[in-house]
Amino acid sequence: MSDSDTTYTEAAFDHDVVVVGGGPAGCAAGIFTARYGLDTVIFDRGRSSIQRCAHLENYLGFPAGIDIETLYELMHDHAEEAGCEIVPDLVESLERTDDGEGFIIDLQGVVPITARRVIAATRYDGEYMRGLDDEAAMFETHEHDGEEHEHFDKGYAESDGTTPVDDLFIASPYGDTGYQALMAAGRGARTAISVVEAVRRERGYPDSLANYYDWVRRETELEDESAARNRWREHFDDRVADDHGLEEARLAELRDREIDRRIEMYISDDEIDRRGERGQERLLEHIDDELILDAARAIEAERRTATSNNGEPTARDSR
Repeated sequence: MSDSDTTYTEAAFDHDVVVVGGGPAGCAAGIFTARYGLDTVIFDRGRSSIQRCAHLENYLGFPAGIDIETLYELMHDHAEEAGCEIVPDLVESLERTDDGEGFIIDLQGVVPITARRVIAATRYDGEYMRGLDDEAAMFETHEHDGEEHEHFDKGYAESDGTTPVDDLFIASPYGDTGYQALMAAGRGARTAISVVEAVRRERGYPDSLANYYDWVRRETELEDESAARNRWREHFDDRVADDHGLEEARLAELRDREIDRRIEMYISDDEIDRRGERGQERLLEHIDDELILDAARAIEAERRTATSNNGEPTARDSR
């Protein structure tokens, strides 16, 4: 659901969003920011805490569980399909740009890059963020066996991922989020929505209209496009404060773009079928070839048996 804006640019930066960490939280965050049209890169060195799991059995959508390698491939495939670039480099440090409007990301053995916003999605190590900790609030000290140790403060970020550092967001599964992979993915998605909403506010959307959701609808629910456009125009205007401070031409541009975005969310039955088929084809790419062949042979044998018994195709044949 891209909301590109030709009058707004972040071209001064290498990327709109840098995500540090390519586990469930980082990939979920990247999917949402990339689908909105933000140039997103995910840095992942394969150190996600989920790799300590022997077999994941409580991730929604996999009735018999899923091995970690396949899940990782699926997550990365999804992120790349959404438009993310995944780079296997280590982020060593973050610091503010000179004007304080973005970040410089220092990479191990690679030329530093810049980003307008950063999402930290690593669980074990927040050391790379220490350079942003002007008030020494990001880390806390604990005593263990008579020695003091510093750790990243798990309560540093708000529940929506925002932090005291402007444009730094924390998607790591800390605090109330817990450490389950499914919860981490949800945390990543929530944090990414905070990022998108921050971008929308910066682009001029009033606070009351900066909220964002990514939801594809059936075209049959759109009874009358003209009436829907009028209804959303009224919805937009009713929620714009009198002191919005925008020129009327700019406000009208934002209104039309928002209405177009909502209309684009509706897709036809044919498109629903096409996307459904493509989705299943993409899943097949992650299934062992021998398992696919075994299943195909079993289906063919079942069809032959059914045909020899009554000469009629089974319900499975007709699909």
